[in-house]
Amino acid sequence: MAKKKPRTPTPPRVQAPQRRGGGPRRAPGSAPAGSDLGLRHRALLYGVAGAGFVGLVIAVLVIALGGGGGTSDKQIAADFHAAGCTYKTVKAYIPKGQPIHVPSLTKKFPWNTSPPSNGQHYPEWAVWGFYTQAINPRQVVHNEEHGAVVEWWGPKVSPSVVNDLRSFYDEQPDGGFGTPYASLRDKFALTAWTGNPATYSANGPYGFGHLAICSQWTPKTKTAFEAFRKAYRGKGPEGIPLCADEPGDSPAKSDC
Repeated sequence: MAKKKPRTPTPPRVQAPQRRGGGPRRAPGSAPAGSDLGLRHRALLYGVAGAGFVGLVIAVLVIALGGGGGTSDKQIAADFHAAGCTYKTVKAYIPKGQPIHVPSLTKKFPWNTSPPSNGQHYPEWAVWGFYTQAINPRQVVHNEEHGAVVEWWGPKVSPSVVNDLRSFYDEQPDGGFGTPYASLRDKFALTAWTGNPATYSANGPYGFGHLAICSQWTPKTKTAFEAFRKAYRGKGPEGIPLCADEPGDSPAKSDC
C-alpha cells in the first residue's frame, strides 16, 4: 500500500463548469490539506437527515420510483428500445469482503457494465461538469454513487451529437456529468447508480446500475434520456443531495 494518498489529477482544461453565485473556487480536482472525505460525506448526510419526517417520505418515494426493476424502469427500457437503443438494469456489484472506495486511479475494477454504472471506485469524485476530454472513470463512478446521470460518448460520435448531449446536460446540470469514453467508439451512453441510502453499507445491498447505449440522437432518444434523468438523477445509494452536485463542486468545495 502506498504511503501517501494519491492526489486527484487536475482534469483537462475544458469549458469551465458554471457555478451559481459568487465566491472563490478551487482549481478543478484540488483538495485542501488534511481534508477528510468521510467527514464531508457525513456532513452532507446529516443535512439530509435534518429534514426529518418529510425527508423520510421523500426517500421512500425515491426508492419506490427509482430503485431499479420496477414499473418505471420497465417504461424507461421501452422508451430506449423504441429509440433503437439498448438498455439494462443490473444489480450493483462490489466483490465480497472488498472496500467500495479503493485509492487507485489505474487498478482494473470488476465493473459489470461498460461504461461503468456502479461498483468500486476512487475515494474522491471528479469535479462536476461536462468535459470534452476524458475524465478517469474510476472517479466518475463516485459521482454516480452520489446520484449522477452520466453521459458518455466514443471518439467517433459526431460533433453534432456531442452538442446535443451538451444541450441535454445544460437543461439540468445539477447531478449531471459528461465525458468521452474511448470504448464506445461511434456510440454514446447514459448511466446512473440508484439505491436505498438507509441500507447502503460496506456489506450491501449496493443498489442498481442502469445503462443505455445508443447510436443516433433523435426525438425518441431525447424522450428516453429525459425519462431516465427524471427517474434516476439525485438518487444515488449514498443519498447525497443535488445541492452538492452542482457544476464546479468537488471534494474540496460544495454549496451544501
